[in-house]
Amino acid sequence: MNKESIQLLKNPELYPDEKYLGEILQAGLFNTYLEFIRKLTDLGLAWEWRYYNDGKAWLCKVTFKKKTVAWVSLWADFIKAGFYFTEKNREGILSLDISQSFKDSFSSAKPIGKLLPLTLELATQESLKTFEIIAKYKISTL
Repeated sequence: MNKESIQLLKNPELYPDEKYLGEILQAGLFNTYLEFIRKLTDLGLAWEWRYYNDGKAWLCKVTFKKKTVAWVSLWADFIKAGFYFTEKNREGILSLDISQSFKDSFSSAKPIGKLLPLTLELATQESLKTFEIIAKYKISTL
């Protein structure tokens, strides 16, 4: 994970609509964002941006039939997507056709309560494909 990147969308007054994001994101990342939104639509997922005071930033909640699939934040160099699974999903995640590095990261992640986090940095077509695989798996568990 890139620890030096800067989280964007910290101003509660500036709603992160497509026009604003087009102004603040570098061209390549904005195109990745648009492709990410297309993937959400193709998967039948809804998304909603909300400002959260506890983290002092806008987060995007991605849902399927009102159930949370992922949380998304924007950073200067990538889009961060966080999934949360329970212990009963561990084997399912480890059997997915995703990079071993994601599986290793998931296996070594510290639980948050009873939830096991899996975080992706989306900046490439390959990372978007990984998001799609994990999102489909998450939907199947809801």
